Amino acid sequence: MTVLPHDYTDCDLKHSMGGPGGAASMHGPRHVNMLAQAILVLVAIVLSFALFLPQSSSTLWSRSFSASHISDILARFSPDFPAEELNLIAPVSDVFTSNGRTDQVQWDNYSLVLQGQRVLIYSGEFHTFRLPVPSLWLDILQKVKAAGFNAVSVYVHWGLSNPAPGVVDFNDWRSLQPLFDAALAAGVWVVLRPGPYINAETTGGGIAHWVSSQVAGTLRTNATDYQAAWQDYIQGIISQTAPNQITAGGPVIAVQVDNEYFQSGFGNAQYFAQLEAAYHNSAIVVPLTYNDPGEGKNFVNGTGAVDIYGLDSYPQGFDCSHPETWSPVVTNYHDYHEGTNPSQPWYFPEFQGGSFDPWGPSAPGYANCRELTGPNFQSVFYRQLWASNAKLMSFYMFYGGTSWGGLPFPGVYTSYDYGATIQESRELTTKFTEVKFQGIFLRSSPDFVKTDWIGNSTSGAVRVTNPAAFVTLLKNPDTGAGFWIVRQTDSTSTALTTFNITLTTSAGSITLPQTTPNITISGRQSKVFVTDYHYGSAGFILFSTAPIFFAGRIGNRDVLYFTADRGEPNELGFSHSTRVDFGFPEGVIAGGPFSVSDDSDSLMLVSTSATASTFFTPVLAGTGPHANYWQIGTNTTVLVGGPHLVRNATLGADGTLALFGDLNSTTTIQVIGPPQMTAVTFNGLAVTKDTGATNSLSRFPGTFVGHLNLTLPPLPQPSLVWKFQDSLPEVQSGFDDSSWVVANHTTTNIPFKPFYGDGRILYGCDYGFCENIVLWRGHFTATGQEISANLSINGGEAFAASVWLNSQFLGTSFGNSSNNRHVLEETDDKFTFPSGSLVPGADNVITIIQDNMGLNESGSTPNTIKSPRGVRGFKLNTGTFGTWKVQGKIGGYQNFPDRTRGVLNEGGLFGERSGWHLPGFDTSSWTTRDISTGLPNSQAGVGFFVTTFDLNIPDNLDVMLSFTFDQTSQPYRALLFVNGWMMGKRVANLGPQFKFPVHKGILVYNGLNTVAVALWVLEDVAVTPSLSLTIDTILVGGSGPVTYNNPGFSPQGRQT
Repeated sequence: MTVLPHDYTDCDLKHSMGGPGGAASMHGPRHVNMLAQAILVLVAIVLSFALFLPQSSSTLWSRSFSASHISDILARFSPDFPAEELNLIAPVSDVFTSNGRTDQVQWDNYSLVLQGQRVLIYSGEFHTFRLPVPSLWLDILQKVKAAGFNAVSVYVHWGLSNPAPGVVDFNDWRSLQPLFDAALAAGVWVVLRPGPYINAETTGGGIAHWVSSQVAGTLRTNATDYQAAWQDYIQGIISQTAPNQITAGGPVIAVQVDNEYFQSGFGNAQYFAQLEAAYHNSAIVVPLTYNDPGEGKNFVNGTGAVDIYGLDSYPQGFDCSHPETWSPVVTNYHDYHEGTNPSQPWYFPEFQGGSFDPWGPSAPGYANCRELTGPNFQSVFYRQLWASNAKLMSFYMFYGGTSWGGLPFPGVYTSYDYGATIQESRELTTKFTEVKFQGIFLRSSPDFVKTDWIGNSTSGAVRVTNPAAFVTLLKNPDTGAGFWIVRQTDSTSTALTTFNITLTTSAGSITLPQTTPNITISGRQSKVFVTDYHYGSAGFILFSTAPIFFAGRIGNRDVLYFTADRGEPNELGFSHSTRVDFGFPEGVIAGGPFSVSDDSDSLMLVSTSATASTFFTPVLAGTGPHANYWQIGTNTTVLVGGPHLVRNATLGADGTLALFGDLNSTTTIQVIGPPQMTAVTFNGLAVTKDTGATNSLSRFPGTFVGHLNLTLPPLPQPSLVWKFQDSLPEVQSGFDDSSWVVANHTTTNIPFKPFYGDGRILYGCDYGFCENIVLWRGHFTATGQEISANLSINGGEAFAASVWLNSQFLGTSFGNSSNNRHVLEETDDKFTFPSGSLVPGADNVITIIQDNMGLNESGSTPNTIKSPRGVRGFKLNTGTFGTWKVQGKIGGYQNFPDRTRGVLNEGGLFGERSGWHLPGFDTSSWTTRDISTGLPNSQAGVGFFVTTFDLNIPDNLDVMLSFTFDQTSQPYRALLFVNGWMMGKRVANLGPQFKFPVHKGILVYNGLNTVAVALWVLEDVAVTPSLSLTIDTILVGGSGPVTYNNPGFSPQGRQT
């Protein structure tokens, strides 16, 4: 580390806060008098507006009194009035817009304003329905907060909450209250996105399945029957949300209307207007927002316009096959905003945080997606949003979770890991480190919340010596703080670029670097230089090319923590003479952090970014309902380095700082806190202070260094002993289907009509069976001339359907996908009858077992959601079918018995209908058979394998577990049930998923567990599946106790 000489004193630093260049002390009485007179003139103008234009909109006020207009007024009154003194009257320009329903959420062209304070929203997407253990939602939100983020964006799934007409169910994991409670506890705002349509790679895009068959009108329009269909659900959303708005002390600050839609379609705008009217005629008072799928300017103005418009953007697309290949950054974001909604803050409701992964043997997998959208992507593309002057940003996904049961739409498999910042297992990734650097910097930089876009190095607003470097300048109009966002002009480049830059500061211009020949920026890297940067109580940086990790007030000291890595020269200046006070031409050594300035009222730390990545900035709660919210309820924080995760902190009256978090190794813990902090505990255990190390970090009170030791107990893996029972009695002679539903409809609201047949409609949803496996039985009296049947079967991408004549297996139709190419969502096959399989003169039965992979999402034609899952064509080579019967999950969507796990958990297999997958079902009479032996006689069919085992995992451990199948390609499909929850669908002939994470709360960590596998063999061959319980991660810590809700077997409502 090289530290250049400097001679500034505490007095110098304090003097610098008097204003740029000490301006406040440099102007005489004439300027003071002129300023007073100018303010009087301005007040008179404001009063005139108030008296004569009482109905003028907030937008008019904000435009009339922008900083530039005030500057013009003052300049006309006094031509020699110093522009830099404008910061003395900055609050006059802060006149905000609202929706007229609350003043607790307002906005202007710069930012959102919550309870009178400007707030930059840095958010991540999280779907509670993809983690059906409410006790774990706090875990995710604490990790969001630990990354420096202050909000989450949350889809709500209509189909799960409104499973049948007139049934609205916000109980158990469908309830929103645990989410709102966890958000308050973590200090995280919520933007609620309840659709009705949400997309989200979920079945029907979230539209309730029953709607697809019961609504005749076009979905997502103002069709009367569609409007009637969503009313109960939206009223349920209102009931759940209204008491949890910010106005009631809750976390909800906005509600999104539907999702990624177009204003121009027939009935589309009116549909939005209907939804908005439902909210406006309720207790919902927070703003209504919208997310445009492209730069289409939808719902900015006109019918259906929302309060705050936003743009979704996924610049890398959704093919992770070549994660090293980038598309370049989008460069017109700022211009688009200025041409679309310049009076509103720039909002990205969804920006790419990963990618979904499709079915197929060539699917790249989520590891590739995490690389494609990894730390380098986040560094360049997220800061490009900053450079466009965006002040509300949410990244889709922050935690993806699991599309368990029938949640997925046909294009994706069970895992919804998404390559997100947090893995499906809930473990942190390298992406977390990068967004934490960003989130903590933004939280540390209140000047950044309000900035003007000045220009960039292409426009001439910024001077750089190398055109390969691209720099955008944002500047706070009140304080003069400048933010210089640097990347390579070719954002896809992997080469190292060097350049010099001229920064404009309150003390004049300065060309950097001064201590080395060049500034360097690596390929696929972005940085932020700052000028006239204020922090804490009196902290001031004139300029810095060093990345700032943290800046703020801790106790009675202004604390600055910046990084200096090898190969990246950095310089900082703190005085007003444009000199370099600290230079790091070669970076710093590993370890630290090192104090470069350690005084009673200030502390400056530097380290490598690797060391800084171990630090967290938990807040200390204030008072009131928003006690845990930075800016609103508290401005008190501490710096904690070392642990794998720091979840929260509390400072006791006795001076003990109680920290809670996770450990994955023995580590040193370093704390910068208030001076009254005298001791530290971690997860309730006292930490012994290392006095020497403490004094090396800082010699002033409020510093603590100690050591955390990690000792893990042995965790034996259970051996799985399986019981077996056949689960396809429907193909046996004499099977009684008299209780099944007769499929005799001749009309349907599904617009995709049968290809051939006799006019009967064989679509499962028309009979109440919309999800998962459905069985069909077609009866006919044989003459002996029948030799084949043609069947057109629709199950969605990657489906399968196996067919029997009586007890004779005829074959399987395979839907297909290969990385979203060669997609086959329906088949049309001829099934030839083997000799001897037909019984002339008697009742013969064609049995079809068909997997429904979910309903399609909405394309440009909304009714694509009305997917024709079932049999679209049926005919014998001669003769006709008699009765058709259909059976899906027991009770259909109206009367399914498992109300806890919900409408999408089960399908129509005999074992599912009988409850074999549920804890407590008696399998003592079943055959012992290992799952690796497959089905008896190497035949196609379906069998249930059930095992039970105990776990005994200590409560202080957060152990992340998965069930792992064999990775071989074999002709079988398997449904994985864990304590009754369908947590995985393995398609071994197609892939790619073979590993299925299952969380505590589904798995019982201290007790008995039941695991069932429904094995569907697709051909008359031997299959050899394997399944084991594997440990992915062991952490000491976790977010607290987990409540189990795994109802056991009951014969009520079940097939006997």
